[in-house]
Amino acid sequence: MKMKVVVQRVKRASLFVEENYRGEIGKGVVVLIGFKKNDGEREIKYIVDKICNLRIFEDENGKMNYSIEKIKGEIMVVPQFTLYGDVSHSNRPDFTKAEEFSKAKNLFEMFVEEVKKKGINPLCGKFGKKMLVQIHNDGPVTIIIEK
Repeated sequence: MKMKVVVQRVKRASLFVEENYRGEIGKGVVVLIGFKKNDGEREIKYIVDKICNLRIFEDENGKMNYSIEKIKGEIMVVPQFTLYGDVSHSNRPDFTKAEEFSKAKNLFEMFVEEVKKKGINPLCGKFGKKMLVQIHNDGPVTIIIEK
């Protein structure tokens, strides 16, 4: 397994970077994304396509039939290397499987550009910065995607 994202369906979410308000989104998804060593463009394209086509929004009958594109929802993308914290051998997370900082930062920027190609302008966290993400998870619906 390589790239990992956690997708949370939200009614709204707001983002602060180093205590500075960055913005908020309404109905849509918050994507927490981590990169593993050797992740690349192929994984990014797969994950972005999967997120944009996930049928996790309710139709008029209350069934999860609609995608973010169908509802014209919003996306917040937050880099989160801690998704690769391995605690199988210790209580302190081991992050050696996470991609190194500069490569992961480039992958994050590539990911954001792929989302924009789908016609969605995401609200983005800042790579390597301390953030506060306020999430109003709707459902709750949380999906983990790995490629």
